[in-house]
Amino acid sequence: MKSEHNLTYTKHDDYLLPDLCLPEQNPDPIGKYGLLRKTYLKTHRKITYTNLLTAGALHDHLSEIDAQANEELELLMTQMAAAQGITEQIKADNQLLWVGAMNNIKSCAEEIILTEIIYT
Repeated sequence: MKSEHNLTYTKHDDYLLPDLCLPEQNPDPIGKYGLLRKTYLKTHRKITYTNLLTAGALHDHLSEIDAQANEELELLMTQMAAAQGITEQIKADNQLLWVGAMNNIKSCAEEIILTEIIYT
C-alpha cells in the first residue's frame, strides 16, 4: 500500500507498518574520537543521535568529528611542546624525560579536545 508521502506499508495482522530502512552507510572505520562522540550522543543526546542516524548523516558526522579532533590534538601537542621547551634535542639526550613530558602534554591536549569537541 502507498501513502501520499511515497511511503510503502506492509500489513502485519491488523496493522499497517511502514517499510523503513536506513540509507547505505560508508564502511570506512571511525577512530577513537568518533566512537567517543557516538557514545556521548547515544547516552546524553538521544534525539540528536536518532536524527543523525535516521537521516543517514551519523557516519559523516562521526568521521568529521574524528578528523577535527585529531587535527586539533596534533596542533595542541605541537604548541604545548614548544611552550614547555620540549625539543628533539631533549629526546636525543634524555628519552625518559621526553616521553614523560609528551605523555603529560597529550593528556592535557586530549582533555581539551574531549571538553570542547567531543562532549558538546
